[in-house]
Amino acid sequence: MSRLSLFYAHTHSQSGLTISLRAAGLPAVTLKDQSGSLARRSTIKPSGWMKTKIRYSSQLPRRLKFTGRDEACKFPSETTHPINALNHETNTFLSNWSPPRYLWRGLSVLILAGQVIIRTLKGKVHWRNTLQQLERVGPRSIGVCLLTSAFVGMAFTIQFVREFTRLGLNRSVGGVLALAFSRELSPVVTSVVVAGRIGSAFAAELGTMQVSEQTDTLRVLGSDPVDYLVTPRVIASCVALPILTLMCFTVGMASSALLADSVYGVGINIILDSAQRALRSWDLISAMIKSQVFGAIISVVSCAWGVTTLGGAKGVGESTTSAVVLSLVGIFIADFALSCCFFQGAGDSLKNCV
Repeated sequence: MSRLSLFYAHTHSQSGLTISLRAAGLPAVTLKDQSGSLARRSTIKPSGWMKTKIRYSSQLPRRLKFTGRDEACKFPSETTHPINALNHETNTFLSNWSPPRYLWRGLSVLILAGQVIIRTLKGKVHWRNTLQQLERVGPRSIGVCLLTSAFVGMAFTIQFVREFTRLGLNRSVGGVLALAFSRELSPVVTSVVVAGRIGSAFAAELGTMQVSEQTDTLRVLGSDPVDYLVTPRVIASCVALPILTLMCFTVGMASSALLADSVYGVGINIILDSAQRALRSWDLISAMIKSQVFGAIISVVSCAWGVTTLGGAKGVGESTTSAVVLSLVGIFIADFALSCCFFQGAGDSLKNCV
C-alpha cells in the first residue's frame, strides 16, 4: 500500500468553513466532527481535487477520514482549540439572539427616564416645546378632569352619606369625603383621565414620527429627540398633574357637599367644618406627590412606547393601546406603594369629627 499523499487548504467566512483538498487515488472523503458524527461526505473529482463547505455549528469538523482506509488526518485550524471553539459558539449565539420585545421596551423606559433626569439637571430643556405641552396637558384637560371628578364625588357621596345618616354620624361625612378625595380619589381619577387622553396622544405622536423616520431627521439636523420631544412632555406632565389634582379635589368636595345638602339634608356648613377638622396639610402634599409620580409614569411610558414603535400604522395602534394599559397598571402599583409609605399605622384623623 502506497503512502498517503494529501494536500489541503481551508478558508473561513461568516457562513462557514470552506475546505479544498487533494487526495489522489481516493474515491471519497468523509468529514467527521469531534464526536465522530458525520459532518459532510464529498466525492473526489477526477482531477483529484475536492472542495466542500461546512457551516459553523456547535460540533465543528475536526478530522478527515478517508473511505476504504484506516488513515485519518487532522487538519490544523484555529477552530481546533477548545477556547476558540467556545468563542465561535458564543459569537454565533449572541449574533443570532435578540431579546424579547417586552424586555427591551421595559429597559427603554428606564433608560429614557434616566436621560430625562440628566438633561433636566443639566438644563438641556426646550422651553418652547415645554410650554406648548404644558398648555396641552393642563388647560386643555381641565374640562374632562373636573367633570369626571364631580360625578365620581357624587357617586361616592351617595354610598357614604346614606349609611352614615342612618348611624347618626352626620358630622363625620365631611371628614370621610375629604380624606378619601385628598388621599386617593383625586390623584388617581385625574391620572386615569390624563393617561387616557394625554398618554395615548404622546404614544401615537411619537410612534408616527418613529415609523415615518421623522426622529431620524431630527438627528440629522443635529437635534436630540430626547431633548426636543421627550423631556418637554415629561416636565409638562409632572407640573400640570398636581394642579389638576387640587382642582379636582375642590370640585369633588363641592359636588359632594351640594348633593348631601340637597338630597340627604346634611348641611354644607357641617360638611365643610368636618372636612376642615379632618384634613391636614400632609394629606394635600401627599396627593400632589402622588400626582407628580403618576405624571412621570404616564409620560415616560407613553414616550418610550412611542419611540420604540415598529410596523407602520398597525404598530402605532398597538403601541398606543399598550402604553395606556401599562400606564394605568403603573399608576395603581405606584399608588399602593406610595400609600404604604405615606400612611402607616393607625390613623386618628377622624377623632375630631365624631
